[in-house]
Amino acid sequence: MSHNSFGHLFKFTSWGESHGPSIGCVVDGTPALIPLLEKDIQHFLDRRKPGQNRFTTQRQEPDEVKILSGIFEDPETGEQVTTGTPISLLIENTDQRSKDYSDIKDSYRPGHADFTYTEKYGIRDYRGGGRQSARETAARVAAGAIARKIMPEVTIVGSLVQMGPHTINRDNWDDTEIEKTPFWCPDKEAATFWEDYLDGVRKAGSSCGAVIEVTAKNVPVGLGAPIYGKLDADLASAMMSINAVKGVEIGDGFAAAALSGEMNADEMSASQKDSQNTPEFSSNHAGGILGGISTGQDITLRFAVKPTSSILTPRKTITTSGEETEIITKGRHDPCVGIRAVPVGEAMMAIVLADHFLRNRGQNG
Repeated sequence: MSHNSFGHLFKFTSWGESHGPSIGCVVDGTPALIPLLEKDIQHFLDRRKPGQNRFTTQRQEPDEVKILSGIFEDPETGEQVTTGTPISLLIENTDQRSKDYSDIKDSYRPGHADFTYTEKYGIRDYRGGGRQSARETAARVAAGAIARKIMPEVTIVGSLVQMGPHTINRDNWDDTEIEKTPFWCPDKEAATFWEDYLDGVRKAGSSCGAVIEVTAKNVPVGLGAPIYGKLDADLASAMMSINAVKGVEIGDGFAAAALSGEMNADEMSASQKDSQNTPEFSSNHAGGILGGISTGQDITLRFAVKPTSSILTPRKTITTSGEETEIITKGRHDPCVGIRAVPVGEAMMAIVLADHFLRNRGQNG
């Protein structure tokens, strides 16, 4: 199997299966002399790890990361820093319960990649989906933590803005609420409603989808290239690579189609803050990217996550031998996979921006 790597100058390759002994990644392209400790990575893994509350899977994984290579003590400062060589990260799996999947190993779960995976490779690890499992996203979050160290001035914040059919009230947006709720939600009232809503979904043995919004602040002007290296194209590719994602939009996204040219134009005026001819924008319909290149405004994107098909309601399917049957999926599953997708979206944003930052520096100095 190829295509397990993402990025160009800043690049990571993930490995491992959901119910194997461990997962991890190798991060290549990190500049030397960047301070890096395991706790710098662990902070972000703790935000994603399963079993934190009743609204996520009850699989208990500490997701403790080990740095196996690519770091050394700086002889001048005594700090542990990157050496510029590949950084290998290991995360052990400790709470696999593979027997939950033994009843369905010979049937395809509708809405999952069981069928397509088997048809392509001729073999499939049925224990939690194996390589196709979202367990792999822990490696992305670890790589994203390193990416953030390359651009410490950039702030990346993800949030859940819709659960099932229920959206937030943007008039209630409060950044300080995001870390307080179990949903990474900026609207306290919506989060309270979602608790009852998701309890109902979970108790019914069903699932629901979500929309996640990720914003990057303090991004410099000039990241990206106008044809085949567009920043927004790479961001869209990054988000679409996350399990269960069905759509991505940048800035106003699909809503831009309903605007007039006058409404969509982000008007510019002379900046009163500096003398570098940097404009001030009256709006940000573009989401901080024009022609595939960052404008210096906030970069904003959203991605939609489908409901997981690992549910207790019987669904019609076929077996691996082609016989018709019904299937239910027991075990421990997220009733809304969008919740834990928030830190994953943040990580993929960081990885793309770090990669483009290094690519821009390589071309323009």
